[in-house]
Amino acid sequence: MVTKDELYEVGIAQRRHMFGHEGAEDQTEHTTGLNDKIQDFVTRYCFGDIWQRPGLETLDRSKITFAMMVATGKAHETRIHARGALANGVTPVQLREIAVHATLYAGIPAAVEGLRALEEVFAEKGIDLHLDGEGQQK
Repeated sequence: MVTKDELYEVGIAQRRHMFGHEGAEDQTEHTTGLNDKIQDFVTRYCFGDIWQRPGLETLDRSKITFAMMVATGKAHETRIHARGALANGVTPVQLREIAVHATLYAGIPAAVEGLRALEEVFAEKGIDLHLDGEGQQK
């Protein structure tokens, strides 16, 4: 049984904003004895506490989180946080540039995986891959 206190409510609201019902209530209300503790932790402490701290705007937290997911090669979470970043106002061009920038510090395989994740997320969101004309045939 999950206690729905203020920290939980703030966290679930942040998850809902970034990931919709699927990434919020669907994750927290359909837990098992295997994953209930991690979902509660993510809701309360990740999104209810850390994401709410002063000092960084939500937009910046999204950029940083996306970059960390790319750099650490977490393909599933990269896709999740690409969606969340878009919901938080990060532009498709900014996400692309973060993935390209990762080439320098995380390596080509991490950057390529980040771009693959973006390609999938942009396709599902109907975002044209020719973001600013870069890379188009002349």
